[in-house]
Amino acid sequence: MMFVKEVIAMNFIRGIGLPELLIVLFIVLLIFGSTRLPKLANSMGKAIKEFRKGVGENEELISKKRSKKNSDK
Repeated sequence: MMFVKEVIAMNFIRGIGLPELLIVLFIVLLIFGSTRLPKLANSMGKAIKEFRKGVGENEELISKKRSKKNSDK
C-alpha cells in the first residue's frame, strides 16, 4: 500500500520542474514574509507528522479487526 502512495507522489512531482518550484516559493515568500515562513514550515511539518501517525494507527486497527474476523471463522 505504501508503494502505491509513493508512486502517485512521484508522478505528481515529475510534472513540476525547477522554474515552477521557484515561482511557487517566491509567491509563498511574498504572501507570508520571511519572518513567518519558518513558523509556517514548522507547523506544516508537525501537521504532516500527526497525520501520518493517525493513518498508521488506523491501519493497525483495521488489520487487527481483519485478523480477528479471520480467527473467528
